Amino acid sequence: MVLRFLDARNCRIVILAAVMAAVPAAAFAQEDPRVIPPPKAQKKLPEAPSKLPKVGADRTRGLDFLFGALKAAPDEASAKHVEARIWALWMQTPSDTAALLMLRAKAAMDAQKIDVALKLLDSVVKLRPDYTEAWNRRATLYYLKNDYTRSLDDIRQVLIREPRHFGALAGLGMIMQEIGDDRRALEAFRKALAVNPHLEKVPELVKTLTEKVEGRDI
Repeated sequence: MVLRFLDARNCRIVILAAVMAAVPAAAFAQEDPRVIPPPKAQKKLPEAPSKLPKVGADRTRGLDFLFGALKAAPDEASAKHVEARIWALWMQTPSDTAALLMLRAKAAMDAQKIDVALKLLDSVVKLRPDYTEAWNRRATLYYLKNDYTRSLDDIRQVLIREPRHFGALAGLGMIMQEIGDDRRALEAFRKALAVNPHLEKVPELVKTLTEKVEGRDI
């Protein structure tokens, strides 16, 4: 999915949103206006599709194969199919308890109860620190709260566990760009594209930042 790049700010708005989609859940009945997140919550990051395919249990071998297929995908449709399978493997929960907590965190996020969602994700991280997506989702929520320090800490944990996590790499690029570190933002976006060449908007960000950081070719 490649849309026309309008400007850097609009591009950031389309890309940023972590990875909070993918587990279906009903939102809380009523929203508390005191806990509605700032407008930044409307931004979009690479995220899991609403419906995920069923995947096998051989996670490591399956991911290695799928990342190879993602790089070799001949078109957008093929790439999105492979990407959905990668997300499906990432989203597999390690226990029923973790699955329930993630479900409730998604419901809290849908209801714009960010602090509730954070507490639930804290519980998942403590219960199963090996579950990468709990760190990834929490990194997104910290970003939405403008808590870049904690968001970067969680992104680091994601990338320790899965260096190919293009969602986390794109999120890293977004934060670096927000704080004015264009060189590190460019590095993160390039790494994300090296893993997934079909990321929406990221190629345009790389082009813009390359011109800004390295200058135009003569």
